[in-house]
Amino acid sequence: MTKPKFIEQLNLPAVAAPMFLISGPELVLECCKNGVVGTFPALNQRTSEGFEEWLITIKKELNNFEEETGKKAAPYGVNLIVHHTNPRVQADLALCVKHKVPIIITSLGAVSQLVDAVHSYGGLVFHDVIKKRHAEKAAEAGVDGLILVAAGAGGHGGTINPMSFISEIRSFFNKIILLSGCISNGRDIASAIQMGADLAYMGTRFINTKESMAEEGYKEMIINSKASDIVYTAAVSGVEANFLKPSLEAMGITEEMWSKKAKMDFGKEMDTEAKAWKTIWSAGQGVTSIEDSPSSKDLIDSLKEEFTSSINKQTEMLKKYS
Repeated sequence: MTKPKFIEQLNLPAVAAPMFLISGPELVLECCKNGVVGTFPALNQRTSEGFEEWLITIKKELNNFEEETGKKAAPYGVNLIVHHTNPRVQADLALCVKHKVPIIITSLGAVSQLVDAVHSYGGLVFHDVIKKRHAEKAAEAGVDGLILVAAGAGGHGGTINPMSFISEIRSFFNKIILLSGCISNGRDIASAIQMGADLAYMGTRFINTKESMAEEGYKEMIINSKASDIVYTAAVSGVEANFLKPSLEAMGITEEMWSKKAKMDFGKEMDTEAKAWKTIWSAGQGVTSIEDSPSSKDLIDSLKEEFTSSINKQTEMLKKYS
């Protein structure tokens, strides 16, 4: 399959992942203006009306940017929770179709009707998966890309090593592959591409940017944490996810408690879910290499420099062993 043209036009082969309560228009816009795909969850706006306002703002600002600079911005994307307990999915999808959102990222369900709706205006659908069975179902639904959420990823992370995961999925899926899990610097992005991914999918690293909606205490905790401070538990939402241990402990959640499961419900319990994620902070094992909170532009510039340096070193190594 011919890869979408936008990938070649990016400043860096990376996507800033949609993060619940973290990603908003400011972060999305700064990423897109600097050549990285910016995304956000539709549910970060508490109503569909508010969600549409964000879409209008993002489209207007990106159009102004391109007219004023003559540069092509990276496309933006929206994450939709495709699960029967999300009562907004149809209304939010209709708004995405209305505004022709370039990239739709689906979670907790791949539906062919949704894919058809997005394809009707030329949009792309990427679906996140943590295992082969989910990937096969998404491929059958006709998605354009699979986001392989490997071990150590923030949010609803998986448990599979990225090398084996990419190899397994590539055996039957020849479209776009995005790799998620512990990608925090430009060298990591180069490694993801070297392993066979088309794009690196980065969440935790973008929490610590000036444009993120994360509280300062959240950012400080990330800076002060290492991989050993990440806890993989279903206790918060009923779906296994990675959280910062200090934030669990601050809420009085003990190791015995985080070993238990809770019921997943993104519908009537949506407000309760939001409150939980607001006080119990998610992050991936990539925190171990995060030491600052730069602007998105400065971060992307640094990532590009590290990525280029890493690729150049690989080229030199190739000469040595050829």
